[in-house]
Amino acid sequence: MAAETVTSKNMALAKAINESLRTALETDPKVLIMGEDVGKLGGVFRVTDGLQKDFGEERVIDTPLAESGIVGTAIGLALRGYRPVVEIQFDGFVFPAYDQIVTQLAKMHARSLGKVKLPVVIRIPYGGGIGAVEHHSESPEALFAHVAGLKVVSPSNSSDAYWMMQQAIQSDDPVIFFEPKRRYWDKGEVDTEAIPGQLHKARVVRPGSDLTLVAYGPMVKVCVEAAAAAEEEGKSLEVLDLRSMSPIDFDSVQTSVERTGRLVVVHEAPVFLGTGAEIAARITERCFYHLEAPVLRVGGYHAPYPPARLEEEYLPGLDRVLDAVDRSLAY
Repeated sequence: MAAETVTSKNMALAKAINESLRTALETDPKVLIMGEDVGKLGGVFRVTDGLQKDFGEERVIDTPLAESGIVGTAIGLALRGYRPVVEIQFDGFVFPAYDQIVTQLAKMHARSLGKVKLPVVIRIPYGGGIGAVEHHSESPEALFAHVAGLKVVSPSNSSDAYWMMQQAIQSDDPVIFFEPKRRYWDKGEVDTEAIPGQLHKARVVRPGSDLTLVAYGPMVKVCVEAAAAAEEEGKSLEVLDLRSMSPIDFDSVQTSVERTGRLVVVHEAPVFLGTGAEIAARITERCFYHLEAPVLRVGGYHAPYPPARLEEEYLPGLDRVLDAVDRSLAY
């Protein structure tokens, strides 16, 4: 009897993205990787480590420090039939490229009446928790989710990191791929032969019956920890990993809330006009007669990201999530 082929590996989230990029480069000669220090250095987080060595400087390209130029070049390459994967080195560095992304990348498909497709992936390490300096810990996902024509996603674990990157690269639409940098070193199982779920489908991480916690990216782990802590007090919390911020899988959120009657939305980004605001509004409209309490939101403060020594006070943690849970259950 032949031995079974082992396709599942335990790997860090950053390594899962590396493996996914490697698979894409091997599978499709039109896939290119571009960004600051992605080649010889392998990226500041080593996410692209070894790829230039194995695939050459013409496919893994070290660019100048010019984000607008990087994205503009990627747009031109996509128009010529390539599938560029662009790295923005840190979240706060994306704004020089914002005009290219919003004015050109997001609009070209509509402007050409569907004739032109722009299969560009823009990778952005985002969020805090690593003790970085200014402009290195932003959470700008709502800015991009607001823009029609862009898909916006964020994995929370290694398996999703691998498969969502594959799906993003294969998409004919531009995808903003937010990578939770403080989860880069968290390990998990990745089955490289699995059949992945839909890119924009939310996933129940932990079932529960008393309240729904919705999160994405770095906050999913915090919500799972909150659910475990609440269970010790006899509270059953369902944790839903949103995975996609545009489009949002409102149907899965609605299904969960109709069962639990309560919803708390958690994200690192500021609560004010954040992704949670749209979810709260939509679910209030859809589930008005099922809700036992107002939809509550937990997130960062409406203030510039603080110096590293204060970021633990800024970032929503276990206590702030559990406080919102208690307030919801008190209604």
